Amino acid sequence: MTIYIFFLVVLFLLAISDLMVGVANDAINFLNSAIGSKVAKRRIILIIASAGIIAGALLSNGMMEVARKGLFHPQYFLFTEIIIIFMAVMFTDVLLLDFFNTFGLPTSTTVSLVFGLLGAAIGMAFFKVGDGTTIMIDGVEKIAEISDFINSSKALTIISSILLSVVFSFVFGIVIQWISRLLFSFNTEKTIKYYGAIWGGLAISAITYFILIKGLKDASFMTRENYQLIQDNSLTIVVLSFVLWTVLLQLMSWIFKTNPLKIVVLAGTFALAMAFAGNDLVNFIGVPLAGFESYKAYVANNGNDLLMGVLLGEIKTPLYFLIGAGIVMVITLWLSKKAQTVASTELKLSRQDEGSERFGSSAFSRVLVRRFVNTGTFFSHIIPQSVIQKINKRFDTSEMDERTARDTDPPMFDMVRASVNMMVASILIALGTSYKLPLSTTYVTFMVAMSTSLVDGAWGRDSAVYRITGVFTVIGGWFITGLAAFSVSFFLSWFLGWTQSVGVIVILGLAIFAFYRSHITHKNRISEDLSKVEEVEMIPNVISMFEANNKGITKTLNTVSSIFSETIQGLISENRKDLKKLVQYTSELDLKLRNKKNKIYQTINSLPSDTVEASHYYVLTLDYLKELAHCIKSLAEPVYNHVNNNHKPILPSQADELTQIAKEFSGFVQKMIDSLDLNDNEYLEELNSEQIRIIGLVRESRKNLIKSIKKNDVGTKNSMLLLNILSEARNIMIYSINMMKIQNDFTNLLKN
Repeated sequence: MTIYIFFLVVLFLLAISDLMVGVANDAINFLNSAIGSKVAKRRIILIIASAGIIAGALLSNGMMEVARKGLFHPQYFLFTEIIIIFMAVMFTDVLLLDFFNTFGLPTSTTVSLVFGLLGAAIGMAFFKVGDGTTIMIDGVEKIAEISDFINSSKALTIISSILLSVVFSFVFGIVIQWISRLLFSFNTEKTIKYYGAIWGGLAISAITYFILIKGLKDASFMTRENYQLIQDNSLTIVVLSFVLWTVLLQLMSWIFKTNPLKIVVLAGTFALAMAFAGNDLVNFIGVPLAGFESYKAYVANNGNDLLMGVLLGEIKTPLYFLIGAGIVMVITLWLSKKAQTVASTELKLSRQDEGSERFGSSAFSRVLVRRFVNTGTFFSHIIPQSVIQKINKRFDTSEMDERTARDTDPPMFDMVRASVNMMVASILIALGTSYKLPLSTTYVTFMVAMSTSLVDGAWGRDSAVYRITGVFTVIGGWFITGLAAFSVSFFLSWFLGWTQSVGVIVILGLAIFAFYRSHITHKNRISEDLSKVEEVEMIPNVISMFEANNKGITKTLNTVSSIFSETIQGLISENRKDLKKLVQYTSELDLKLRNKKNKIYQTINSLPSDTVEASHYYVLTLDYLKELAHCIKSLAEPVYNHVNNNHKPILPSQADELTQIAKEFSGFVQKMIDSLDLNDNEYLEELNSEQIRIIGLVRESRKNLIKSIKKNDVGTKNSMLLLNILSEARNIMIYSINMMKIQNDFTNLLKN
């Protein structure tokens, strides 16, 4: 019996972990509309969401039916078997959700749990069938088959709900957002005065309906009769709610100048957070609680193994479990770094502005965009131009672009879209619940966010292929979730069935190691993301732009000079380990400058209109910095490959020549940096002479190499490597001096 106490402890530790990783993944469902539209300070948004989570946890009925009997028949499993099933499910759920959180991909906690239960139950059923187990079905004893233990129709229902959620959410999101944008346009400062209160009343009425149907469905105080009464009078409730909220929002707009859409978004945040805690909470603690109930039945039977028919009955969850779970979820919501990573994925895919994209393009996305462009061209010839012009006027973003250009930290989208996200998601989830369709909150909210961003033109020609690739990556992850949950749970159930307590200890150790590795991986990913944006800055004026140029040139020249010298030394000493690190540094430098170049539009757009000439110099400098990074990367990679492939070392005479060139280049770089520090144009002539002299050294080295080739003193690999090094060294010298000339012209511009 002691071993099963250990199993229970592990189950509840996994439940706490599952709450943490589950909230980290599902927080986007109720946070992103508010955060993306900047409807309030992040602290206020989190307070409202936390209140919703606590309310939902307290209202939750708790014990998830599917965890006990939805996907398998517990009356055919012994306690010693059912506890193994639950262990396998929880290990799988925690590790799988943590994996998705690490890479910032939202997935469904419901699908993870359901397919985990299905896989673990089938894995355990194999043991029973293999042992020739007999079971009683309808009073008749028969040899057990796999199908006797499993409720496979539930799994098929879940799979169909994935497709329904994706399609319906996307279509309804497009329709409602298109209508709302025609109504409000992007110039919401004017239109909100006329339609804001009515729209807000309609939206909050939908959210109210969502709370009544979805949020209170499984509340501990809600009887079946009361719930049926609400459903029977839902239309009356919605109409009265619409009238009340419309009047209230209009009065608030007149008296306090409150934007009605702010109230809508904050109310939606509370409602979705409450529904998440009230209904999805059981995804995280339902299995451990079912294990706890199983253990109590086992103890009541004096430690004798018994079939778990007790799980077929209705079981209430103690209030202290719900309160504890709510507290863990709130703490995770405030502190989890991975929750922010998952949230950023959806926000970047739906943001209104363009810029660097997280996902690349794919052949499928390119074909799809091409088809849409051609379709749009076709309809433009059919629909009258006057109609197209009127519609385009409502979707004109020029005024909004001007406002956001002046904002150093603009919202990712406006409150019209945020309110539609909340309203459509609430309606669809409530309708799905009322018709007993197992719609996933994650699927609905994500696809609604994607559809509304599509309507708003966020997926323009310059970003569509990347956004579509990202969306299909996330959707693909949803199906992978089901497959992975089933497979891993099946294996763990089989493994733990054989190994019992030893297997639990082994898997627990592996899980702790996996958590540690995922933490390190996530930390490194965050560091990489920060390194990509650390060079990106908003520049308020020309003086700041000049200083940014000086700073960027100095930093890049120092880095290039250091890598150049160390690469030559690494080649001479054949230090593969150091050369590998240098290649990594060159990749990071190239990525930073590429990202900075991608942000050039936002940088220039933030400057006053009389800075065209200065912006020209800024762009040219970035071009040369990027070319320098490319050159040093093209120099270091072949050197590393040469040493890594164990090719012949370079000749001593070649080593002396390259060392001399590296030394001269370091001195040349120092003179350029001194020139930048002093802003002294007189250095330019001296730098020109120095550049010509060093390029002369490069030319002499190339001639010596040609002589060696003629004498057959060097092989092909040596020759190709040296030619590449000398070529890139020459390019670095040319780009460096050209960059200094640009900065010299910039200095003259400021003086004049």
